[in-house]
Amino acid sequence: QVQLVESGGGSVPAGGSLRLSCAASGRTFSNYAMSWFRQAPGKTREFVAAISWSAGSTYYADSVKGRFTISRDNAKNTVYLQMNTLKPEDTAVYYCTTKIGQYSTNWYVHRYWGQGTQVTVSS
Repeated sequence: QVQLVESGGGSVPAGGSLRLSCAASGRTFSNYAMSWFRQAPGKTREFVAAISWSAGSTYYADSVKGRFTISRDNAKNTVYLQMNTLKPEDTAVYYCTTKIGQYSTNWYVHRYWGQGTQVTVSS
């Protein structure tokens, strides 16, 4: 049974930074891409960033490119999301997810999700 546990959310003023972590367990994650999505109230879940198993490839939504950095530590089965220069529009619940093979920006193709961690950015 795959388990994903996010942590690191919180409340910060605009311009601040947060670092999210996602600890994965329950299987070997070879060939699994890891991704972050977010969901604001009243909106659909949207893709934020993804990283390949080897960490050789990363992908970002245009809205976070240049501000967010995704990374992973395969020895710890953990993926991170460093978020800098946060904006009020980044306010959302952030979810970690994983899928075998290539990443996807579509939330509905992902089977495994964490419980989410709230990020609130005040103006």
